[in-house]
Amino acid sequence: MSDIYVAVDAIGGDHGISVVGPGCIAALQENPDLHILLCGPEDVVHEWAAKHDRIEAVPCTEEITMEEHPANAVRKKKDSSIVVGCRLVKEGRAQGFFSAGSTGACLAAGTLVTGRIKGIARPAMASIIPSPVRPIVMCDVGANADCKPEYLVQFAQMASIYTEKLLGRENPTVALLNIGSEETKGSTFAQEAYALMKEQVPNFVGNGEGADLLAGRYDVFVTDGFTGNVAIKILESTAKELFGAMKGVFKKNVLTMAAAGVLKGGLYELKDSVSPDTYGGAPLLGVKGACLVGHGSSNETAIKNGILTTARTISMGVSELIAQTAATSATNR
Repeated sequence: MSDIYVAVDAIGGDHGISVVGPGCIAALQENPDLHILLCGPEDVVHEWAAKHDRIEAVPCTEEITMEEHPANAVRKKKDSSIVVGCRLVKEGRAQGFFSAGSTGACLAAGTLVTGRIKGIARPAMASIIPSPVRPIVMCDVGANADCKPEYLVQFAQMASIYTEKLLGRENPTVALLNIGSEETKGSTFAQEAYALMKEQVPNFVGNGEGADLLAGRYDVFVTDGFTGNVAIKILESTAKELFGAMKGVFKKNVLTMAAAGVLKGGLYELKDSVSPDTYGGAPLLGVKGACLVGHGSSNETAIKNGILTTARTISMGVSELIAQTAATSATNR
């Protein structure tokens, strides 16, 4: 395999370099073909570049915070770690970018700096949702709050490519996230999207309901970014709160603590199976190269996995396949 170059935001997320640095080292240890271009304050990136020969320091003088207006910040702060990271992809020095910083700024920089793939109307975020049954992909999960029905066709096409390459699902099944399984269910928007997907999306199986997500009944769930973002945050917070409550139950008395000792291995396995840290980030599909956004609360493990997922997205040629699909679709219109 040829070398893979990923630009990484050194200061993104709640914990910044304290988790990004170790996460980079851990990712490099797992992937010998990986090289990291670490973007951030000069003293920070040079310190970590000195710790590994496959980390290159890319000093930046600005930072985009979570409170700033994303698009305005991207336009004004051209030497911020997020903008510089995306520019490295545009210039060809890196093949992908990963950040646990401002999601909005990453989306804006991915679109405005790296650039959309020709023929893609709206880039969309796709998230792999872990499940005890099997992981599935949902798209869009936050890039496009307001959508036209035809956008969902492209979301389905892009997410299908990502699912096939990252999860190894050949000819993945695609469902429209809706309030019922019948074709006539949902809003006018949902019904129009259904008709278009039925006509244009291979392996479209119809509507899928919220209860089908963790059950893993279909490989890909397609929806608008508003609905997708609400759904994924409910799923992630439910898992977090449930395990927190279980921890309290097991600490209740001597008997429950003994039971926890017996079940410990299985509980950790179950917790890992629903943890968003497993993949570490959601890709912005439809932009040139790979652009993945991690949780602001990412820990070292999530950072490592986010960088590795970015590298896999690059090595699997996801962006190139999306470009081919977009070009073919345009020719067939």
